[in-house]
Amino acid sequence: MQNGYITIVGAERYFGMGIFKVGQELLLRKDYDNRFDGEAVEAVLEGVDGIVGYVANSCHTVARGTQSAGRIYDKFRDSCRCRVSFIVNGSVIAGLISE
Repeated sequence: MQNGYITIVGAERYFGMGIFKVGQELLLRKDYDNRFDGEAVEAVLEGVDGIVGYVANSCHTVARGTQSAGRIYDKFRDSCRCRVSFIVNGSVIAGLISE
């Protein structure tokens, strides 16, 4: 996986933005069962039971300078990791971690 940044959105549907902290590591994993998006990538936080958001995959939600779920989907097998860099305007900007 090459380095880059992604936008995590949808946190308000799960545990809210308060769960995120700069420097925190998240697991990103492909959501093979997502019936709305064939390239869906969910964000999971260890110690929390369930999804905390999704990698943005729409031109309306992907922050400038970050990659969409579709851009990273084929660059890893089932999962990869990222680290929270910024928390802004209801979105989380995270840097991908090379493995």
